[in-house]
Amino acid sequence: MKLPIVAYGDPVLKKKCAEIDQSYPDLNRLIENMWDTMYNAWGVGLAAPQIGLPIRLFIVDTGDKEEKKEGFKQVFINPQIIEETGEPWAFTEGCLSIPDIRESVSRKPNVRIRFFDADWNEHEEEFTGMPARVIQHEYDHIEGKLFTDTLGALRKTMLKGKLDAISKGNIKVDYRMKFPNQKKR
Repeated sequence: MKLPIVAYGDPVLKKKCAEIDQSYPDLNRLIENMWDTMYNAWGVGLAAPQIGLPIRLFIVDTGDKEEKKEGFKQVFINPQIIEETGEPWAFTEGCLSIPDIRESVSRKPNVRIRFFDADWNEHEEEFTGMPARVIQHEYDHIEGKLFTDTLGALRKTMLKGKLDAISKGNIKVDYRMKFPNQKKR
């Protein structure tokens, strides 16, 4: 099932998320719905807060469907970043919760992370390059941070009108969204 993606301005996106355990209700169905939602929106990552759930869960698939390239696909439950290393590199990022805004964000190229997969197997792995970047972006979501939080004051001021429009639903998107400040019609 495709779930609505929570738009910029919703308080759940600024909340540090809680860990879950194996008894979390319908977790497998939730993960399936997250994959459906992410693919429908042409995303490469999706965190639980983006569908309104303040829990430590996100998914990543960096595969390129159009190019049929092999990608990296993983479920991350209760992840903890252990270390980020390397010389930061800038890359233009976007976010399904903040459609039509893309900005340059600097991140370190390597990340070591501990997490559980969908079968509750524990992993500690290191990722580099694009998978590391997507993991860091999604991890920020479960920590209550957005990529726009990394921008300077002037750039944030310049984007304020666009961000306000997104929170009010004054934007055209090709996937279901839930807007926190949309006026009832």
